[in-house]
Amino acid sequence: MKEKILITGGAGFIGSNLCEYFLEKKYQVVCLDNFATGHRHNIEHLLQNDKFTLIEGDIRNFDDCKEAVKDAHFVLHQAALGSVPRSIKDPLTSNEVNVNGFLNMLYASKEAGVKRFVYAASSSTYGDSESLPKIEEKIGKPLSPYAITKYVNELYAEIFSKTYCIETIGLRYFNVFGRKQDPNGAYAAVIPKFVMQFMNHESPVINGDGNYSRDFTYIDNVIQMNELAMLSNNPKAINTVFNTAYGDRTTLNQLVTILREELSIFDSEISKVEIIHGPNRAGDIPHSLASIDKAKELLGYNPQYSLNQGLKEAVKWYWENLK
Repeated sequence: MKEKILITGGAGFIGSNLCEYFLEKKYQVVCLDNFATGHRHNIEHLLQNDKFTLIEGDIRNFDDCKEAVKDAHFVLHQAALGSVPRSIKDPLTSNEVNVNGFLNMLYASKEAGVKRFVYAASSSTYGDSESLPKIEEKIGKPLSPYAITKYVNELYAEIFSKTYCIETIGLRYFNVFGRKQDPNGAYAAVIPKFVMQFMNHESPVINGDGNYSRDFTYIDNVIQMNELAMLSNNPKAINTVFNTAYGDRTTLNQLVTILREELSIFDSEISKVEIIHGPNRAGDIPHSLASIDKAKELLGYNPQYSLNQGLKEAVKWYWENLK
């Protein structure tokens, strides 16, 4: 029988994709989610699978964490309150979820004898470091409360590895996008937000002059990294962090041009939609580009989807599911 995996935040964008993937691989999957940012419709179709268990609970509640992690071999910890602007507006809740909740989950995993704890870290940890590409061992000072919370996760994971001998691996996600990413709400990520605006013939607003750049990373590359991190037998890969990215950067101006072109295939009117520029956003890193050499060397990471390939898949999914 395949092992049991707990996926926290399993009804969210990344979590629900992980749930689907590992169920297809015949693992037993437990999803823990409080539906604060996740959605029931992301996992509804999984509820009939006898290998899938949904626990509606909150990582801020230690009892919920203990229940969810029972008999789990692996934990893929995705639950968090994302978004730099949200953390600036409400640092207290971001800290409660991302730090206290993380510590609850990590401690519950240690107590339950979990083999390995793989967690979602963040490229925001690089902060004001101007060096490109971003290398795991060289970070700057955080630029937002969110960035602080994700760096604290890494510090806790390192201490737990050394003190309690639980295996941990952090995955610093770089601007993940793809199917099931929520286009709605005040803190929607840029790609689904722009897609929905284009589909509604509304002008997307780029923060600043559009020359800020990001290492946009398609969801299937992220799934690959989670699986490699969970199963790696390389001792050098344990108790460390890895960039989880494609290893290329794209400006917001380039991104919005590609999106408009891809969506115009479905609706020619979209090619006429104007693009608007607004002010820069507080807490944003100007440029982000990951070195993925460490992940390639220690985990055998080999990302299959470039930005263009990923956008084709994502745009098609949005058009078929949300139009």
